[in-house]
Amino acid sequence: MHATTTPDDKPLFGRPWIFIRGVPSLKFLPPEGPLEVAFAGRSNVGKSSLINALVGHKGLARTSNTPGRTQELNYFVPGGYSGEGDDLPPMALVDMPGYGYAQAPKDQVDAWTKLVFDYLRGRATLKRVYVLIDSRHGIKKNDEEVLDLLDKAAVSYQIVLTKTDKIKEARVPRLIAESQEKIRKRPAAYPEIVATSSEKGKGLDELRREIIETVGYPA
Repeated sequence: MHATTTPDDKPLFGRPWIFIRGVPSLKFLPPEGPLEVAFAGRSNVGKSSLINALVGHKGLARTSNTPGRTQELNYFVPGGYSGEGDDLPPMALVDMPGYGYAQAPKDQVDAWTKLVFDYLRGRATLKRVYVLIDSRHGIKKNDEEVLDLLDKAAVSYQIVLTKTDKIKEARVPRLIAESQEKIRKRPAAYPEIVATSSEKGKGLDELRREIIETVGYPA
């Protein structure tokens, strides 16, 4: 009966993925079950585009700045699981609200900071946060503030460069080296950096492998 729902049935990113919940505050978090990886980044860093490209579903994560959606933790899981008993999805992707939006009022920014820090600090099933950095700009001050938050929460994180098709190819290795140097002494930083382009499909397989290894999904 459940042959289509066993984890070994299809590659993790070959399954259809579905949106299951938006979380505006911690009381709406789903029960801890499958392991989670989360994606963080400045507004317009290409986070939704990268998530869509990873799972092969163009409309899964919304790429517009829709109020209400962008201020929540949005949960996505591979489809085909009942969610009951042992038939739980092997993992969940969590799309975190974008940061660094200059137009947002202070109370909204404070609410975002509290939601995110409380989630990071208290979520035992969270295995890693992938911090997206626009390759055209590199690690900026507000990115460093988020890295400080992750270090403080003792949550493992990894830098993912986005939009590498927008810079000269020769610049990419230098940017990786510069980024590695900036995180070298950070206690919670994973040292490997993944360079991606959602538009060109670059680095996606590497990032998928990193995620699969992080959650311990069968190869």
